[in-house]
Amino acid sequence: MPSQLQTPAPPVGQLPATSSTILGIPPKQHTRTINMDLPGNEQHTNPDHAHILANKWLNASKLAELVRDEGLVYKKGKFSAIEEQQLRSAIERYQNEKQLSEQQLLESIFSKNDKSKDTAFWAELTAAVPLRPIIAVYHHVRRSYHPLKQQGAWKVHEDGLLKQAVADFGQQWEKVSFRVGRMASDCRDRYRNHILNRDIRVTGHWSKEEEEKLTRIVKDMTINQGKDIDNDVFWGKVSELMDGSRGRQQCRIKWTDALSKTVKNDGQKPRWSQQDAFILVHKVDSLQVRDDTEIDWKTIPDSDWNLWSAHTLQRRWLTLKKGVKGFESMTHQEIMDILRIKKAHLPAPIPPPVRKRKERKVTSAAAIHEKDAQDSVVNDATPEAGSSTGPGTLTRGSIVGNQVGEDGETTDSDEA
Repeated sequence: MPSQLQTPAPPVGQLPATSSTILGIPPKQHTRTINMDLPGNEQHTNPDHAHILANKWLNASKLAELVRDEGLVYKKGKFSAIEEQQLRSAIERYQNEKQLSEQQLLESIFSKNDKSKDTAFWAELTAAVPLRPIIAVYHHVRRSYHPLKQQGAWKVHEDGLLKQAVADFGQQWEKVSFRVGRMASDCRDRYRNHILNRDIRVTGHWSKEEEEKLTRIVKDMTINQGKDIDNDVFWGKVSELMDGSRGRQQCRIKWTDALSKTVKNDGQKPRWSQQDAFILVHKVDSLQVRDDTEIDWKTIPDSDWNLWSAHTLQRRWLTLKKGVKGFESMTHQEIMDILRIKKAHLPAPIPPPVRKRKERKVTSAAAIHEKDAQDSVVNDATPEAGSSTGPGTLTRGSIVGNQVGEDGETTDSDEA
């Protein structure tokens, strides 16, 4: 891993190669209106912006305003494995320089309130992960070093404590956390995804009516308003519109893993193909990242290849990666070298199945007349069954033992 840090970081917001480029075909023509007054994704090396990100405690709306008005560029989303290592190194270096004990370090990370937090300490950590805002580093490090993290599955009595704490404090998650003994973010997620509306929550298989209702809600929220069908959905609101019968997490997973691709494919459920795998490998390769945790999976689909959600593509990538023997001890570049060879050639398209035409059997009128005559002979020769089987029913022995001879008389099969 240390050797990977010497490789330059990929530009923020870079997009992978398009599927059309990978397949060597001209892209489809798409009509789109673009507001040219908005800033593009050019990379800025503005020292003022670097200072703002590392020293100013800006919320999401203020950051969005700076992006819109001043062209600020910054990273969002999950921290990569390389950023995790960079932060650990920065924290260790700070601890050694200041000669802090573990307890003193935790006191620096977990100040008693937001107003007393040490901006110089957090600015120094933020400098280790360029283009991350200081507020994002603050929350990420506090989650990573929290003494209450990773406590395992929630117990029944903890759910009871959580319900009562929310009843007492509302959604003031830090106060709820202190009462319950779990991280604030864990309390929030547990309450939203598992406690809220539990008495009316449905689990298990989705009915057709539920799927249709979820599809209608998401389409009304996105497509019908000109928004992205995968990335502009507010799942808490979706859960409310489902009358609380399905939680926000249930709705999100059902949509991204099952329904979204079917809606995009005109109601037909698509199947992952070797061509899809070929495109995915070469898209990941085109990003030239140091580690696959640096990938923003939302950027992988393009206008010509967009059936699969970011979550689905990430899971498909993990499947491809795990197919490489010994991947656990390999760097991303080593895994990529193998997959690049395995997917070096575009697979031939699978021909559509050929349906064999069923031959029509034509029977002449004479043949029908002859068969009717034979059936008449058989019926005349059939012995009448005994009363135990009912009138007109053949006994088992007459079925097995009697056959019709060429002259229309019955013969015993043993004597033939």
